[in-house]
Amino acid sequence: MFRGESRNKVDSKGRMSIPAKFRRVLEAGDPEWKSGENPNLVIVYGGKTREFLECFTVEAMDDVVSRIMKMPRGSKKRLALSKLYLTQSLEVSVDETGRLVLPKEQRDKIGLEGMAFFAGKGDTFEIWNPETYDATQEEALEADEDFDPDADPSIYLDGDEDF
Repeated sequence: MFRGESRNKVDSKGRMSIPAKFRRVLEAGDPEWKSGENPNLVIVYGGKTREFLECFTVEAMDDVVSRIMKMPRGSKKRLALSKLYLTQSLEVSVDETGRLVLPKEQRDKIGLEGMAFFAGKGDTFEIWNPETYDATQEEALEADEDFDPDADPSIYLDGDEDF
């Protein structure tokens, strides 16, 4: 599972180190990976409104694609999901030093220069421009009728509270 956060440098060629704990998850989620080799992953970059890159293990993306393929051909949901997860994505490999090389188009799309923010999201991780991430998260956590941003978030967990 992808957990935690990290801020890593991005060089002029788009190379950045993937957090080591994320690399272990990528290895486990790549059915073709063997010790000493580099794992593959799928990066979904999406359309104009997507401000981050969403990274999947090969197995996680296979599951997403399987669910899309079960939808009726020509349905708007299948078309939209196919565009996002199949068309607006790319498969890449981690290099031998644990780095990812992002193409210029994807770096430009999210304004990635100098530093990248990695956010673990369980079954995926996201790559953000750090300033965009900070601003977006503050906006997302503004108070509403069902959420108090000043409360301990664990109060929103469903189920037994005796943990």
